[in-house]
Amino acid sequence: MQKRLAVVSVFDKKGIERFAKGLKEAGFEIVSSGGTSRFLREKGIDVIEVSSLTGFPEMLGGRVKTLHPVVHAGILARRGLKQDMKALDDQGISPIDVVACNLYPFEETLLKEDVSLEKVVENIDIGGPTLVRSAAKNFEYVTVVVNPDRYDEVVEEIKQNGVVSREKRVALAVEAFEHVARYDAVIANYLRRRLTEEKFPRNLTLPFELIQKTRYGENPHQEGAVYRVVPVVDGATIINSRKLQGKELSYNNILDADCAVDCIREFSEPAAVIVKHATPCGIACAGNVLRAWEDAYETDTYSPFGGVVAFNREVGSDLAEILSRFFLEVVVAPSFSEKSL
Repeated sequence: MQKRLAVVSVFDKKGIERFAKGLKEAGFEIVSSGGTSRFLREKGIDVIEVSSLTGFPEMLGGRVKTLHPVVHAGILARRGLKQDMKALDDQGISPIDVVACNLYPFEETLLKEDVSLEKVVENIDIGGPTLVRSAAKNFEYVTVVVNPDRYDEVVEEIKQNGVVSREKRVALAVEAFEHVARYDAVIANYLRRRLTEEKFPRNLTLPFELIQKTRYGENPHQEGAVYRVVPVVDGATIINSRKLQGKELSYNNILDADCAVDCIREFSEPAAVIVKHATPCGIACAGNVLRAWEDAYETDTYSPFGGVVAFNREVGSDLAEILSRFFLEVVVAPSFSEKSL
């Protein structure tokens, strides 16, 4: 019986030991290289080096490892086409049924202080995205896993049924293409900002990641969710804020709170901003935020009901006690004193 192969090449080693052991128990041989190969061997798991499979050594300091026809023909061959399988047999190539791969940490590299361009460039993964795209393209026959949280369910299904269901292979392929698309978009946007003066590119691709689903959308019968651009930008935004107490925010809560935070950032002196339906209805500056709140509220004493208020100083217990008398959906501030909570 022809051996079953799985390529395992990951930067994030979370869960990979258990995953590899599960695949071995299901009858797979593991093909790996570089750091993943060393890691698995240290855990007592036998692996086939990619260079042994291809008959070609790693080169260029590891830049070229899996970029070889033996690897990609094994992944891309359509098992249902006789000519594809004959081509593999003619070249002595074994099909590869599982690919587990995640990529060099490009986003994490960008967060390092004073990171050099050379360091950034070396963290642009080439072989990994190519493996992922090949496996995702051939989802009819190949299982691709880019998310470590998926390892257990994939192994369990293989052990039970011998294969991963088509439905799950499709879902995993979509995840894989999303994974690579996000990766490439972050790279392109970063290099454009760092190396060119182009402000308005012909093609602008912005990757977003899900933060939370909202209780409902703009109206109660609609659905909604909150996404943020990656890599995450530091600064005072509602997306970067931490919820200290209360129910989950609705779509409109977030829109109003975002408007309030954008507005409050315009002021350096103690200030209060009240927003209702994405419209500021009371803004005031004063010697302290308590007085700023009083003045902002006097601007419109009706609209604050069910609204959002933002401050640019800490909310203390005195101000918190006053705010508790009103029905406010959200209160946003840089910090809250212990007694105010």
